[in-house]
Amino acid sequence: MKRFVVLGFALALVSPSASSVDAQGNSLSFFITSTNSGKGADLGGLAGADAHCAALAKGAGAGNRVWRAYLSTTAADGKPGVNAKDRIGTGPWFNAKGVQVAASVADLHSDNNKLSKENSLNEKGEVNNGRGDTPNRHDILTGSNLDGTAATATCGNWTNGAQGGGGAQVGHHDRQGGGQNPTSWNSAHATPGCSIEELRKVGGEGYFYCFAAK
Repeated sequence: MKRFVVLGFALALVSPSASSVDAQGNSLSFFITSTNSGKGADLGGLAGADAHCAALAKGAGAGNRVWRAYLSTTAADGKPGVNAKDRIGTGPWFNAKGVQVAASVADLHSDNNKLSKENSLNEKGEVNNGRGDTPNRHDILTGSNLDGTAATATCGNWTNGAQGGGGAQVGHHDRQGGGQNPTSWNSAHATPGCSIEELRKVGGEGYFYCFAAK
């Protein structure tokens, strides 16, 4: 009996815990945020949005990666604009269930990507509400055109959460709805304003996409 106890203790010392195995084997590199900023489209700029992505990823066991929000900005105050497609790395990207949603930046912005309501999960592996659900939360902030370049509607480059504010370009994670490009994941239409009330009015919750850049 003593021999078995000693052997079990030795195995426990060399065997990693289940949680550490999960963390090391976590392939998560793409998700929709499960929470908003609390201030509508005011995300604290790109830096604030990236920090939000990193915090959520850390909670999901993928905090060892460099995370970037899929958001574009326009030129302002002498600073050039930023294209969302240029800040998210090279791919490939996997959701919380291990499904590859895109192999590269070109694949992500092509008809071959696997983004959908079922695959565009949050960091917890949960499906986000879409059209037909209550409440509808399929609008995802991007500030981007179909090709991932900057659109004009960015709510003050993600620092404005007030009524009006110029609105924000959003995509439909469930690939359905209204707008100029209803089936687009990244550039379906612009919102009527930047406050959380205005985002919710057209089917949003101030969520955005996060990608592992490294």
